[in-house]
Amino acid sequence: MAGLSIWHVLIFAIVVILLFGTAKLKNLGKDVGGAVKDFKKSIRDEDAEAAQLNEPRTLEHQNSNTSNSTVKH
Repeated sequence: MAGLSIWHVLIFAIVVILLFGTAKLKNLGKDVGGAVKDFKKSIRDEDAEAAQLNEPRTLEHQNSNTSNSTVKH
């Protein structure tokens, strides 16, 4: 049989736990989870920024931006 059976997976899991310990595996899981979360957040931010850049600009929108950017003395 070329695939892994449940016994192979269990033996592998036991060896990994014995080698690294549960504390290191727990920290590794937190680190990987945080990295995935940051990656997803950056992808969402880039998508939102790209969508904002692709929006058509109207004259009203441009006029409101120029009136807000003028400095009053």
